Amino acid sequence: MKNKIPPASVERLPLYLSCLGDLSAEKSRVSSEKLSSLAKVNSAQVRRDLSYLGTLGTRGVGYEITTLKNRLEIELGLVKGWNTIIVGVGNLGSALAQYDGFREKGFGVVGLYDVDPKKISSQVAGLVIKSTEEIEEDCKKYKVAIGIIATPAEFAQETANSLIACGIQSILNFAPFRLQNIGNVNIRNVDLSQELQVLSYYLDSPPV
Repeated sequence: MKNKIPPASVERLPLYLSCLGDLSAEKSRVSSEKLSSLAKVNSAQVRRDLSYLGTLGTRGVGYEITTLKNRLEIELGLVKGWNTIIVGVGNLGSALAQYDGFREKGFGVVGLYDVDPKKISSQVAGLVIKSTEEIEEDCKKYKVAIGIIATPAEFAQETANSLIACGIQSILNFAPFRLQNIGNVNIRNVDLSQELQVLSYYLDSPPV
C-alpha cells in the first residue's frame, strides 16, 4: 500500500519529475536546493514532499536522479500506465488527442467520442471518433481508468455521470463548468478562461 501523501504534495510531485527531466544527462545527483530553484518551491517543502516517498536523499549529497525519477514515476502510477479516453472532439479535444505528452508520461489515449454525426467515423491522431454510445463497451474492453471531458459546458455534468456509471474513477474536466464531485471519484476541473483571468489580474498588478 502507498504511503498517504497530502494532496498538496501530490500536486507537486509531477513538477519535480518534470524538473528532473530538465537536468543535464551528465548529472547523477541533485540537491533539494537545486530542485527548489527549478520548481520555484521552498527547499524545505521539497524535502518534506520527497520524504513521503521514503528515505531517498542524503544530507550534503542530495538525491540520486535516476532513483528519484523512478520513485516518482512509481508513486504517480506512470510505470504501469493508464488508458484514457476523450469525450468531445472539437478544437480542444482534437488538440488533446494529438498531444504526445500524454503517452510519454504513461497515459495512452485509446478512444475519442462525440455526439456530432459529422465527426463520427472521422480520424484524429490515428483514432477513429466513435459515438458516445460506445463508451461503456470500450471502457470495459480497454480497462479505461481516466476520462477527459472536452465538451461544451452544458453537456459536462451529463458526460461525467456517464463516465462514472461506466466505472471510471478519475476525470479531467476541461469544460467551462465545475463538476459536482460524486462519491470516491477524483475530479480535476481545468477552466482555461479562469486561468486567463488570473493572468489578467497580474497584468495590472505584477507579482512582487
